[in-house]
Order: sequence, then structure tokens, then C-alpha cells
Amino acid sequence: MTARAVPESAVRVGEPATRWRREWKALVVILGVFLLCFYLPVEWLSGWGRLQDAFWEGLYLVRWYAQEHVILCLIPAFFIAGAIAVFVSHASVMKYLGAGANKVLAYGVASVSGAMLAVCSCTVLPLFAGIYGMGAGLGPASAFLYAGPAINVLAIIFTARVLGLELGVARAVGAIVFSVVIGLFMHFIFRKEEMEKARIQAQMPAPEVSRPLWQNALFFASLVGVLVFANWGEPAEASGLWQGIYSVKWIITAVVALVLAVILVRWFDLELWKVATVVVPTAVVAILVPGEPLIPFAVAVVGLSVITSTRAGEPGDWFAESWKFAKQILPLLLLGVLIAGMLLGRPGQEGLIPSEWVSGAVGGNSLFANFFASIAGAFMYFATLTEVPILQGLIGNGMGAGPALALLLAGPALSLPNMLVIRSVIGTRKTVVYVALVVVMSTAAGLLYGVIHG
Repeated sequence: MTARAVPESAVRVGEPATRWRREWKALVVILGVFLLCFYLPVEWLSGWGRLQDAFWEGLYLVRWYAQEHVILCLIPAFFIAGAIAVFVSHASVMKYLGAGANKVLAYGVASVSGAMLAVCSCTVLPLFAGIYGMGAGLGPASAFLYAGPAINVLAIIFTARVLGLELGVARAVGAIVFSVVIGLFMHFIFRKEEMEKARIQAQMPAPEVSRPLWQNALFFASLVGVLVFANWGEPAEASGLWQGIYSVKWIITAVVALVLAVILVRWFDLELWKVATVVVPTAVVAILVPGEPLIPFAVAVVGLSVITSTRAGEPGDWFAESWKFAKQILPLLLLGVLIAGMLLGRPGQEGLIPSEWVSGAVGGNSLFANFFASIAGAFMYFATLTEVPILQGLIGNGMGAGPALALLLAGPALSLPNMLVIRSVIGTRKTVVYVALVVVMSTAAGLLYGVIHG
């Protein structure tokens, strides 16, 4: 008796259902872990001993990260990264950021585009993964990775106001130079791989363009606008342009989101009634629950996820790519934040490593002090702008000018969660080289600044 072969079509029919079952299981697990982090009842769990206190500090930091960064920062970044993978052609990425692109153009575009986002070391990761996966050269992608959190105009202005104009200028100059130099070093060190990538890219046919460049540009501008304005931080002074924007940031975010809704209907073939089922409930919730912007924002995110994931073609591909980045990056980030919190605690609190050790190690302008400041900054997690008050306290406790700059150049651009995700994107060897470049250059810059500062 001969066994009958299973028809190929029958196998194919079952594949989508099986795949979606796997995806929904992953979604349930990630959502469950996120909600656990978001609502961790750590106040009920009093610590006994330094080890347990460090564990609770890690939990506190994870909860804070889940509440302050996942919904407003990471989820928009995942959607932007997914959009890059679906709506940006390989030809465009290779023309401006590819391994064989003009170096001046590539590094200029990478550093400027990264700086315009003004995101933290974790929020930049999905965007980095998106452009690197689309064919960007390692050098320009590394420049983008460093520039995003390091060349933050608001943070640099805040540094100059709180810590002095001299340190603010040194941070700005150092960050701009670092983004390009680190990118060039990464390209040079791994030039054989980059040359092979450039050769392969040169043989790839130019893809068909489904819509004009200006339409894609407006689409990405609306996505980035939601990310930037939803996360617009409160400035130190209650006056001026930054404060004016902060006071109406949610109105601006809502207007930009409406522009995005129109774009999805007009140019991406999403049905008007489906988009309306997201816009109307979001607006109603925003009116009913004033002062709680996370709730309507979450409603909008869930609605956008539903209407894109259930639509074939580009919208469905957009959600699938965004979800892929979320699965790859979010678990590693939460794990990294937990470990960082256990080791170093939250701002103003202590983890396993006593704060007096840190303060004592960064006094003066020795090689060790600058190196230690770079290493400490590289492994700590700094939310945007939090590095300034932390440094203010350390300087008050005797931190030298050189180590202060070293920490400012290494800290915002790196963190333990950041390193874990970078490794998953470019591998262990390239990650070690990238981290080493940031630490070594920050140490050298700190030493030089300390000598000049006197």
C-alpha cells in the first residue's frame, strides 16, 4: 500500500493560519510581560539587604521604563522601522546610505537624520535596525545610531544652561565629530565585508516605485512628527519657544496624527470607515480622560495595529515588519533595563554598585577617571535629559570636568539594553568594536577637555 503524497496546495493553505497562531501567541506573551512591568506593585515588596534592594531597583526601573517609554517612544519607532522596511526602496537606501554611496553624502545624511529625531539610546534602535536591514552601509548606519541620542539639540542646550556654556559646546562638537568618526572607523575595520556588500548591491536591479517620493516623505514626516512631539520634554525654563511647544505638544501630536490618517486613506488604500473607527474612539477617549494622554495614544496604537494587520498588501506588510522589530527588540530592552537598574539603580537611588564608588572614581582628570566615566556611562541607562541632573550631582561631589564630558559623550549614546539589541542586529564582533570605539573616544575627549579646562 503506497502512501499518498499531500498536495502542495493543502500545505500552503494551512501555513497562514499556523503562522498567525504563532504570532498571536508571541503577542500575548509580550503584552503580558509589558503589562506586568507597567503595573509592577513593587511598593508592596520591601527589600532586605543590598542584594534585594538592587533587585527592587531593577523592578522600579523596568516599571518606569514601561510606563514612560514603551507606548510613546518605542511603539512609534517600531512603526517607523516597519515603514522603512516596506515603503523605502532598497535603491533609495543604497543611494544615500549604502556601502558604496558617496561618503560625504552618506555620513552627512546619517548624522543629520539621526540628530533630527532627538531620541534616546533605546528608541533609536528600531530605526537603526530598519535602515541597516534595508542595505545601509555599516559606517553610515553606525553614524546614525550614535547621532540619534547624542546630537540632541534640546539636551545640548539644557547642558549649556545647567552645566555651563563651555561643557555644552564641548558636548555638541564632540557628538557631531564622534558620529562621523565612529562611522568611518566601523567602515574601515569591516571594509572587506562592506566591499562585498557594495558589490552585491551594485548588481541588484532597481525596484519599481509605487508612489512619488514626496508622498513617502510626507508619510514618514507624519510618523516622525508623532514620535517627536509626543515625547517633547518639559524644558528647564517656563518660557520661550521650547516651553511654548511643550504646552501644546498634544494638540500638535493630534494634528500630525490626523494628517497621517488622511495619508493612509488617500495614498495607502486603507478604507475611510476603518480609519474612522480608530480616529473617533481615540478622540472620544482623549475628551473623556483629559490629562491621561497615554490612554488615547494606546487606543490609537491598538486601532492602527488592527486595521493594518487585517489588510492585505502594503498595510499588512507594514504591520508585519513593525511586529517583527517589536519581537526582536522589546524583550532584550526590558531585560537590559532590569539588569542596569539592579547594578546602578534609578537616578537618586542605589543598586548593587554604591554611588560613592562612582563619585570617588571620577574625581580629577586622570586616565582612569575618564575611562571609568566612559564605562559607567556606557552601561547606565539615561532617558533623554536625565543625564544632566545626574551629572550636576556628580560634579557637586567632586567629579572632574574631563570625566563629565566623557560621560556625556558615552552615556546618552550607549546603555546595556542598547548593547543587547545592537548585538542582535549586527552581531557580537561589530557590537564590541562599536562600544569600544565610543568608550575609547569618550575617554580621549575627556582627557583632552580636562587638560584644556585646567
